[in-house]
Amino acid sequence: MGAQLRVYKRRIRSVTATKKITKAMEMIAASRVVKAQRKVAASTPYATELTRAVTAVGTGSNTKHPLTTQAETVTRSAVLLLTSDRGLAGAFNSNAIKAAEKLTAQLQAEGKEVDTYIVGRRGVAHYNFRERKIADSWSGFTDEPTYADAKEVAAPLIEAIEKDTADGGVDEIHIVFTEFVSMMTQTALDDRLLPLSLDDTSGAGESKQGEILPLYDFEPSAEDVLDALLPRYVESRVYNALLQSAASKHAATRRAMKSATDNAGELIETLSRLANAARQAEITQEISEIVGGSAALADATAGSDR
Repeated sequence: MGAQLRVYKRRIRSVTATKKITKAMEMIAASRVVKAQRKVAASTPYATELTRAVTAVGTGSNTKHPLTTQAETVTRSAVLLLTSDRGLAGAFNSNAIKAAEKLTAQLQAEGKEVDTYIVGRRGVAHYNFRERKIADSWSGFTDEPTYADAKEVAAPLIEAIEKDTADGGVDEIHIVFTEFVSMMTQTALDDRLLPLSLDDTSGAGESKQGEILPLYDFEPSAEDVLDALLPRYVESRVYNALLQSAASKHAATRRAMKSATDNAGELIETLSRLANAARQAEITQEISEIVGGSAALADATAGSDR
């Protein structure tokens, strides 16, 4: 029994140490998610207004531009996948990867070639393990991304959309990231980044033949305006997606670590009950041995008196 009791005590010490670690990680994630939420809230209005400005320029002119014009035949697409550098975040990374794989399969079924760009070591490791081709990758900043990181990620995407497909360019760009809905809900989404969908035609008139006519004069030209807005639009959307992904990762980590802490507490209680039972059995056995020994000694003494 003594050996069994030592095993239980050793496991209790081990689980207690693990509980302290998971509790600390839960508190760290909780503090980081608040900061990430603030950054998301600060960056979203800029991205929204910039998208609205680009839409106004696109609908207010007849200029063909990769930012606003869909290719007649889309043969090559780029998919940007946002994951994290670290794990311990539940299904955060696996959900984003599944969404990217589903989108890739859909694009390939439509006869398109797909170039995959990945942010985060977890996504890169997943694709490398399966020996899948990666066009480009970045890591080391997923917990606290900056606008400079977004510019670095956006640069090859902008270069690819401006090239012809024959020269290695792409016709469209999709982004897969995890949207932060609340502390309990984070959803993996795929969104087409380029070309921009011009659903709002409020900035244009209509001719008798039903053609959209521009209502704006651009200086120096609409194409130059779109050229200037293209990098800012892509960078702002990528930055906002990086912040959404970071906030979602911290929330997922907090939830996973809270679950681990609660499970550790329950395990400690179970092991404590087993240790107490083993201790009681050991004490009972010791008492039985003492009583048995005392009885044997009494019998031996009575026999010698005769």
